[in-house]
Amino acid sequence: MDLSKLTLQIFSSLEKKWLSDCQNANVWKKTRILSIDGGGSKGLVAADVLIHLEDQIKAKTGDPTARIADFFDLIAGTGIGGIVAAMLTADDGNGRPLYTASQAVKFLKDNRCKMFKPVGIFRRRRFSGTSFDCVLQEAFGRAEGRDLTLKDTCKPLLVPCYDLNSNAPFVFSQADAVESASFDFELWKVCRATTATPRRFKPFELRSVDGKTCCVAVDGGLVMNNPSAAAVTHVLHNKRDFPSVSGVGDLLVLSLGSGICGKPLLSRGKMTRDCSTLAVVEIVLDGVSETVDQILGNAFCWNRSDYLRIQPNGIVGRWSREEKEEGEGVRVLKEKVVESLPFGGKRLLKESNGERIERFVERLVASGKALSPSPSKKPTTTTTAEVEVSTTRLPHP
Repeated sequence: MDLSKLTLQIFSSLEKKWLSDCQNANVWKKTRILSIDGGGSKGLVAADVLIHLEDQIKAKTGDPTARIADFFDLIAGTGIGGIVAAMLTADDGNGRPLYTASQAVKFLKDNRCKMFKPVGIFRRRRFSGTSFDCVLQEAFGRAEGRDLTLKDTCKPLLVPCYDLNSNAPFVFSQADAVESASFDFELWKVCRATTATPRRFKPFELRSVDGKTCCVAVDGGLVMNNPSAAAVTHVLHNKRDFPSVSGVGDLLVLSLGSGICGKPLLSRGKMTRDCSTLAVVEIVLDGVSETVDQILGNAFCWNRSDYLRIQPNGIVGRWSREEKEEGEGVRVLKEKVVESLPFGGKRLLKESNGERIERFVERLVASGKALSPSPSKKPTTTTTAEVEVSTTRLPHP
């Protein structure tokens, strides 16, 4: 009888622990992904949201030195979002991020005029690539006598572009850079490649550090403005760096949008059938990001709290004079969350974007700091089965 009671107590205890683990499964055992959309100077809207994200992390951990990279296992970005992602993950030489979120945003805002400096007769259509290069070289400086490269990041990084050599998307990956010098590129050149918007900048040619891989790049936003899907598939197939991930149920994703290109979403339906070329381009660019959001919304339909998309929705309402002076990035935090529905369409939630981020940060902090090893400590060789799909490329001649 005593043995039966003891057995019952043991199984009751195990059952409580199992139920507790199930309830908290969405807090721990998750690989955390941060994705930042492109969008030219509009991308700074997402950058302002990142400041709030990092401030919340500092507040909830009580650690003033906490950084965004400490609580994410992988960061991806396109266009100016790629620049921000690179700045947040670049290693300062001591295994810590080179920039805080506020420092990165301040640097980009202070240098916006240099980054988008008009040149030539058509001053509104072309920007100076030389001026942009100087800003990026200053941002990533020199570490121990050499330019920072993809390997010099304290967390896995993904930055896409479109390669005119192969007529296909090309994803710059820290995992590739660790694997082979043929896929290791200088960070400032990676950022320059992902922001080479056609008609704004000339295509940007860059070579890997060993000179074996050549890429003639244009803006990654044309094909991958929302890099969330690329980040998710990278983690799912990269068994070397993320061996415990077996499906989207093991992921926690925060995706930051930069807003729609043209008119607010609600006014799009009023467009005539004879859409202008500009309107069509805007729909295509917005459609890429929104399609990715829809797909991921479907993928996470059984655990919707594991996928959070913060996107300015164009429904601004009426702002006071003080709110207008706060800037668009701050106003986005006060907008209500717009969530994609599994079978199409969207719904407006009651909570604001800022409140949603605060709840998301609670989960980040509860799960502890990310434990991804430093790139310098990662193995330099892997088996063929361990190499992720995104890195299966042939070097250009």
